[in-house]
Amino acid sequence: MTWSLLQRYWPLFFGAAILTLLLAAGVFVVATLPPRMIVMATGPEGGANYELGDRYREFLAKSGVELRLMPTAGSLENLELLRESKSGVSVALIKGGDARGVELSGIQSLGTVGYEPLWLFHRSEITGNLRGLAGRRVSIGPEGSGARAFALDILKRTKTEETIGELLGYSPQIAAEKLIAGDIDAAFMVTGWDSPAVQSLIDAKGVEVASFARADALVVLYPFLTKLLLPRGIFDIAADRPASDVVLLGSKSILAVRADLHSALQYLLLTAAMEVHSQSGVFQKAGEFPIAESIDLPLSAEAWHFHKSGRPFLQEQLPFWFAVLIGRALFVFVPLLALAYPIVKFLPMTYDWIMRLRIQRFYREMRSVENTMEDKSQQLDTSAVTAKIDQLEQRAIHLRLPNAYGSSLYTMRVHIGLLRSHLESILSNGNIRPEESQFRNSPQESELSKGSPANRRQG
Repeated sequence: MTWSLLQRYWPLFFGAAILTLLLAAGVFVVATLPPRMIVMATGPEGGANYELGDRYREFLAKSGVELRLMPTAGSLENLELLRESKSGVSVALIKGGDARGVELSGIQSLGTVGYEPLWLFHRSEITGNLRGLAGRRVSIGPEGSGARAFALDILKRTKTEETIGELLGYSPQIAAEKLIAGDIDAAFMVTGWDSPAVQSLIDAKGVEVASFARADALVVLYPFLTKLLLPRGIFDIAADRPASDVVLLGSKSILAVRADLHSALQYLLLTAAMEVHSQSGVFQKAGEFPIAESIDLPLSAEAWHFHKSGRPFLQEQLPFWFAVLIGRALFVFVPLLALAYPIVKFLPMTYDWIMRLRIQRFYREMRSVENTMEDKSQQLDTSAVTAKIDQLEQRAIHLRLPNAYGSSLYTMRVHIGLLRSHLESILSNGNIRPEESQFRNSPQESELSKGSPANRRQG
């Protein structure tokens, strides 16, 4: 019954299968669209990285993507949040060098996006070098911040850590407020020129910025560092502040993402980075950032493509979500159509071959019966042969084929009748047996044989 229904309604079954496949592909396309909300770890509220994150949020909102900012202690905490898949953080700004010796599987870079200078602000009454911090109260940044780890490394390298009176863990903004108020004597901080903390200290009376005298040596010892120059008078040209060039140390800021972040969102973040970081600044020229650099982290494939060729064509020409939808549809349906084309093309041929093969099986059995009748070496069992012919006739009567094969079916029934007549002829004439088969080379069987791939292979 099942085979009979399949023969009769195979176009409907085939159409239903195609429709089901298309629906499944459509569900897959929708299911693999990027999320509409992602989380970015930045740094302390009021810091430069938090302000940069706010600019990313504004840019992504124009494309219908919500970017939630997660304030953190700093770069090291950002890195830990990226490593922890359950944190929900997908993108973060981290400082070059902070990923040294850390397991980085599952994290990739979209490139470097700017410099993060290490500032040492101090009260004017103390000497502006590391030796002048002896016995002083110094903020080196909160636990989990890149500034703290960086400052401790520098203090240990210069053997001045033990001379400091008290090491404190204030965020840049709080450290700036306490330094201006005179509650602390100095503060290390890693933050951008535009951060509120740096700007407030630049304008503060009684506060100066220290120059790192051995910057060249430290750059050699720490390859991830860059020597930065703060020009004389940059704070206030009229007042000649600072009174001389100030040498700073800086690392490059990395826009890092989880490797499983949707590729479309990576391209969107890279586009945002071009707008946010490409302007000129105190330490960089216009268009210098972002750069395709793999500091500490490997560049993602999307970053390589973006820095080499720009945004994908569809995202360049269409609104973000429409471009993503079209891109996913092409990704799924083009291979599907390429696979479906030969199936659709050869299915009718295969079906025709199967139908002809069913008829051909009858002719093979008829030929076997005829060979039995013509075999002179054995006694002819007329009852067995008659039963076989009756069986063939009944099967042929109940055989159901599509209307297109009706003529072949009726021709086969005629040939079964001829086979029965041939048997009757043998029985009526005794030992008279024809030399040539009635059905061995019949036009119907020859046609079926030619149309059969199986017979073509045998030939």
